[in-house]
Amino acid sequence: MRTDRDTWTVAMVVPLRGPAGLFGPSCEAITGLAAHELNESGGVLGREVRYEIVDGGAPPAEVARRVGALVATGAVDAVSGWHISSVRNALAPVVAGRVPYAYTSLYEGGERRPGIFCTGETPRLQVAPALRWLRDHLGVRRWFVAGDDYVWPRLSTVAVRGFVRELGLRVEAEAFVGLGAGDMARLVRRVEASACDAVLMLLVGDDAVRFNREFARRGLHERVLRYSPLMEENMLLASGAAATRNLFVSAAYFRSLAGADALDLVGRYTGLHGSTAPALNNAAESCYEGLHTLAHLMRRAGSAELPALNAALDGAAYHGPRGTVEFRGGLARQPVHLAVADGYDFDVVTRL
Repeated sequence: MRTDRDTWTVAMVVPLRGPAGLFGPSCEAITGLAAHELNESGGVLGREVRYEIVDGGAPPAEVARRVGALVATGAVDAVSGWHISSVRNALAPVVAGRVPYAYTSLYEGGERRPGIFCTGETPRLQVAPALRWLRDHLGVRRWFVAGDDYVWPRLSTVAVRGFVRELGLRVEAEAFVGLGAGDMARLVRRVEASACDAVLMLLVGDDAVRFNREFARRGLHERVLRYSPLMEENMLLASGAAATRNLFVSAAYFRSLAGADALDLVGRYTGLHGSTAPALNNAAESCYEGLHTLAHLMRRAGSAELPALNAALDGAAYHGPRGTVEFRGGLARQPVHLAVADGYDFDVVTRL
C-alpha cells in the first residue's frame, strides 16, 4: 500500500492500440502538459501531481483488471482519460466508491453513477444542434446512420431517432459494423444505395478513416455530406485531404479555435513538447480537461476524498480552453462548435 501523501497519482486510461490508438500519443503528450501546469502552480492541495498511463485500447476486461490492481494497491488516487464507453462500463464497478473517476470522452449520456465525473459532450448538446443547423443552412433532411457496434453508437442512435422526430428529419437506414473489423466497402455501398442526403458517422478512429477513404474512392464525397461528433486532426491526416470534402464535425474543442484560451493551450503545448509534438486534438484536450476537473473539484471541496468531491460537483465551474465548463445535475455543460474539414485542419463555422 502506498503511503506517500505528498503525491497525487492519476491512472490515465488512453488508447495505445486498436481503432482509437491513433489518439494515444496526443493524449499522453497533453497529460504531461496538464501535470506540468498543475505542479507549476503548487500541485493539488499541496500534493505533487503524477500520472500513470494505462492502455485503454486493450479489451475492456483487461483494462479493468489493470486499473483495479492499481486502485487496490493504493498506487493511484484517481482515474481519468479518453476511452470508449465499453471501457468505462468495465471500469465503473472497479473504481466505484473507491477513487474519483473523470471520464473525458464524448459519450452517449446517461451516466449517473456516483464518483464518475463525465466531462465530455453528449448527443443532446452536441448532435441535436448540429442536425438542426445542417437542416436549416444546407437543407439536409435524410440521414444514414453508420456506426461501430458497441454502446456509444447504439445508444447515441436511440437519441438521434428522437432528435429526428423533433426536427422533422428522416433516418433512411442504420448500419453497424464490428469495432476495428468492419467491412467499410460493404458499408459504403449501403450508403450509396440509400436515398440519404448525409451520413451520420458514429465510427471510432481508424474505422472512420477507412470509411472516409472508401467513401471518397466511390466518389460519394462529391454529393453526400458527412457529419461526425468524433473526428479530429489525426483522423483527417490519416484519411487524406481528398477524402474529407463535405465533412462536418461538432465538438467542444478544435485546435483551430480562435479564442485566447484555446490559442494559449496550443502555445503552451508546443512550448513544452516542441513543434513536432503529436497533433493537438479534441480527444487529447479532453484529457487535459479531466485532470483540471479533478483538481478543481479537490480545491472546491478542500479534500481529495470521494464523498467530498461528489458533494462539490453540482454547480462547479471552471474556465479553460473550451471556455466555461459548468456541472449541473452532474452533467458538464460547455460551448460546442460546428466545423467543416479543410484539408488537414478544421474551419470552425459557428457555435451551436
